[in-house]
Amino acid sequence: MAISAALVKELREKTGAGMMDCKKALETCEGDIAKAFDWLREKGIAKAAKKADRIAAEGLTAFVIDGDKAALVEVNSETDFVAKNKEFQDLVALCADLMVKNAPADLDAALKIDVDGKPLEIVIAEASGKIGEKLSLRRFAVMNKNSDEVFGAYSHMGGKMSAIVKINGASEEAAKDVAMHVAAQSPKYIDRTAIPAEELAHEREVLLAQALEENAQAAKPKPENIIEKMVEGRLNKNLKDICLVDQEFIKNPDVTIAQYIGNGKVVEMARFQVGEGIEKKEENFAEEVAKQMGK
Repeated sequence: MAISAALVKELREKTGAGMMDCKKALETCEGDIAKAFDWLREKGIAKAAKKADRIAAEGLTAFVIDGDKAALVEVNSETDFVAKNKEFQDLVALCADLMVKNAPADLDAALKIDVDGKPLEIVIAEASGKIGEKLSLRRFAVMNKNSDEVFGAYSHMGGKMSAIVKINGASEEAAKDVAMHVAAQSPKYIDRTAIPAEELAHEREVLLAQALEENAQAAKPKPENIIEKMVEGRLNKNLKDICLVDQEFIKNPDVTIAQYIGNGKVVEMARFQVGEGIEKKEENFAEEVAKQMGK
């Protein structure tokens, strides 16, 4: 039977499930909205949708290297307890494998990847319903390399943070060391050429304002040319802190990453830390219990 857009919209509003899921449920249940709602619940989709307003800031990161391709993913859960669940860990591994094999253009495309006849979005929703927490594929990165390049990858703290680097002209061992450094030190850019001009200009303006303020308060003010040198010195120091190649190698602080890899060149890097940038909701346990008891 033909399913009207109005009926799909009504079911979507009742369940919070996706439009295509609602349409499929209604087609399967011959337009019976009550049965369609139960069908979505049975599939774990409606149950997962009810969790949509919860904050999933825990979870795991994982990487996969498959020949000349590599992928890094972050999959979130609501609690660290679930992150230790084997079913959740299998889901994370599945997501990483799908990303490296399909190299989707964006997150929307990633969630549409077919998994034994179901889109990944539904697989995640069903796992969410079964496990009992909101789960989500938050982000991913995919890299491709040529024969002159190597991948290095490293996971820290049981998958709480992971990094992948692609380096030209270095050994796999060196690349893994650099990936470990990236995971631990979280550089913002590979080198200074990657820093946007507007960011550099803004940083220089801030440092100049600070130097002028200090100079105005000084008993013996410095000449303008000295102020300029101070600003450039401080700028260079700040840039060393955020640029990978300028950072002191974590395993040997006597050398920088650039010195450690010698003639090698870091071409690409990606680093994910679980929950990074997500504002976690602070729950009041007593209030939560009262809410559950209907008080």
